[in-house]
Amino acid sequence: MKQDEVNLCQIQEWYPKFKSISIKTLIHELPESFVEYLLDDHGPFLLPASVINEDALPNRIHNSEEEEDYQVSEGSGDEAEQPPSPPSFPELELKIKESIESLGAPNFYLALRKWYPSLRPEMEFRCFVRDRLLVGISQREVTGFYPALLEKKSALEVVIREFFMDKVSQTFELENYTFDVYVTMDDRVKLVDFNPWGAFTLPLLFTWEELEQSCAEEGHGVEFRIVESQSAVRPGLKTAVPYDYLATGPGSGWDQFLRNADQELERQIRSPEAGG
Repeated sequence: MKQDEVNLCQIQEWYPKFKSISIKTLIHELPESFVEYLLDDHGPFLLPASVINEDALPNRIHNSEEEEDYQVSEGSGDEAEQPPSPPSFPELELKIKESIESLGAPNFYLALRKWYPSLRPEMEFRCFVRDRLLVGISQREVTGFYPALLEKKSALEVVIREFFMDKVSQTFELENYTFDVYVTMDDRVKLVDFNPWGAFTLPLLFTWEELEQSCAEEGHGVEFRIVESQSAVRPGLKTAVPYDYLATGPGSGWDQFLRNADQELERQIRSPEAGG
């Protein structure tokens, strides 16, 4: 996966071309001063003041008894217990900072999308495109079984394939990618998102090996997979977080992160003065 493939899948890049067939979205470029504010690690994180005097967390519940727990007691060092120093991982922190700087800074954007309470999760699908050919379609919400999909499967495949041919295939620049769609009650297809082929994108009811193999088979058509029984649901597979967050096996990003954290903790235990 190349950096330009990731960039082209960012919403500020594709939305202007597909605005008429997507969910209404407003995109705002974040000023550099705001990004620096988010990245600043000196002192506590403070919410910015509102120019219209609105509470940044309007739904929070204020509990005076709980707030008292967070107040610092007055008195000398002997009279008031000092809170323990938070753990620090200087070497790991510096390595992460160096990695971020080496990747460079593309501008940052905030995308606000209209929410429709009537959206049905079973009607969202992920489509897999290889060499500009649609090779697979998967139900996106795979943690539940929806019997109605069994009856609609053939009709859904037709409208999604037509949408791809008419609206996506000749417009999106990449040859290999995935895109998510939502099918409305009157069989209109709405584009939800684009993601790169492989890497952190979840293959859902497929594996990437299966998708790669299907591309190599001559004359292979589109394979459409849905959860066809209650026993086939995948309750542990969530689709709202990156794949790297879910993968915790040997060699995964989390595995390496935890190894580095353990090494740093052991180093600080051996050398208490190293933590400052």
